[in-house]
Amino acid sequence: MEYAEGGELFHKIVKGKLEEEVARNYFQQLIITVDFCHRRDENGVLKVSDFGLSALAESKREDGLLPRSCGTPSYVAPEVLGRKAYDGAKADIWSCGVILFALLAGHVPFRDPNITLV
Repeated sequence: MEYAEGGELFHKIVKGKLEEEVARNYFQQLIITVDFCHRRDENGVLKVSDFGLSALAESKREDGLLPRSCGTPSYVAPEVLGRKAYDGAKADIWSCGVILFALLAGHVPFRDPNITLV
């Protein structure tokens, strides 16, 4: 296990937007990490991560979609908010896009105190 001395990425965003070069560096690392996790899903390899809430690959329906809504509402894809079945990899890409926006803008794109999973 590795100690993450720098703290949460969220704390950097709360301080305000990041320079484009810094945001690009963080985003590239994020995409590489998410891709790594998705490529390992079918191999039975243990992964330890903190994505707030996560769905397990084993919970996929026969059509390959995930049935349970989970995640931090400001970051999750619209289909997850609507409690529809969703493709986990595509929903993760949406969330990565929200993180990229937050890195560059200093706030999440959808700020509503009433956002909840319905």
